[in-house]
Amino acid sequence: MTSAAGNILVAAAGVAFCYVMMVSKPHYADLVAPIPVRAAITETAKARSFEVKVEKVTFARTLQAERFGAHKLLTTGGVWAIVAVDLSATQASTTVGEAVWRGATGLSYRISERVGFGPGLPPHALEPGLPRRALFVFELPPSEATGATLLISGGRFAPLDSQVKIRLGDVPLDEAGEPDDLVGIYDVSEPIGVGDERSGARRSGDRTAHSG
Repeated sequence: MTSAAGNILVAAAGVAFCYVMMVSKPHYADLVAPIPVRAAITETAKARSFEVKVEKVTFARTLQAERFGAHKLLTTGGVWAIVAVDLSATQASTTVGEAVWRGATGLSYRISERVGFGPGLPPHALEPGLPRRALFVFELPPSEATGATLLISGGRFAPLDSQVKIRLGDVPLDEAGEPDDLVGIYDVSEPIGVGDERSGARRSGDRTAHSG
């Protein structure tokens, strides 16, 4: 009887040990997940193959983009978030084409595919020693504008590679729950370069120039 009870205890201990190992060991997705590189807005984050610094975030009600040689106005049910960054390759030619806006609620918004392609828009081809100003454009609810984090990587699937995570900080909201500095129209078709004071945005109502 004693021997049987001992065997049961040993078996129970073995089962418990196996369960603990199962629930505590890293999942495969965690083992091959991108390696995070953290920074705050205006800080330069150094990933494996590129460096990036967020220069400015502009929120707009309407986006103007060039599609097939014609200018189109793009509206959205939320707001447009246009992130201007400085990008450069570290040691070899590379491409940065993936960005995600992660709101304070934890919801994620990938770069908008409605904008299309054009100068300054992803994917961004980079060469060492040739920094460039680039844009990432998102559509998101106004409530997700504040307390967000920007995630940038070379591609959508980048196992064991770097992923930059930049804290964008708090954004003042007005009584309607929209960003205080929301502009009327932002033109993403204008050419940009490193250090440019871009005048692609116009405020609601008076449509005066707004540097972005």
